[in-house]
Amino acid sequence: MIQRIVAALLCGAALYGAGPLRRAPGFCLIDTAGQWQDLADYRGKVVLVEFMKTECPHCASFSTVLIALKLKYGERLAILAVANPPDNPQTMLQFANGHKLTYPLLFDQGQMAASYVRTQSIDLPTVYLIDGHGMIRNSWTDSVLTKDIFEGSGLSREIDKLLTGGAAPKK
Repeated sequence: MIQRIVAALLCGAALYGAGPLRRAPGFCLIDTAGQWQDLADYRGKVVLVEFMKTECPHCASFSTVLIALKLKYGERLAILAVANPPDNPQTMLQFANGHKLTYPLLFDQGQMAASYVRTQSIDLPTVYLIDGHGMIRNSWTDSVLTKDIFEGSGLSREIDKLLTGGAAPKK
């Protein structure tokens, strides 16, 4: 009996520490091709939302990782990169063309980023992984601790978990 209580408490603590799942805030933003991208249009797909800046060297190198993921997963994965001021449509178009992006780069005035990040500032790049039901399953900011996500195969493993029906644990 005591073992069951301890096990229940440990499971509850693990779930509490992981943080509650939350629905990904909806958005509809214009991309560098002049097309509107609405998160609701991607329902049923795994979506990766990246917050980036065109002058960020880490964002530039991460774009090659995202291009490789798009190539690997095709239509099963939607990738949406989001830039905020001081970026503007011109700097974004230069970045998209210069890095040969194969996924949309969206322009946000800050409202969408604020609804995701929920803090005063954001380190870049930051990514959110959203499941086919529209729930944020995990998020990462580029750092020494997340090197495998931004430079290795960690992000691919997390996407595989969602595509095969396993839930990526929220950190």
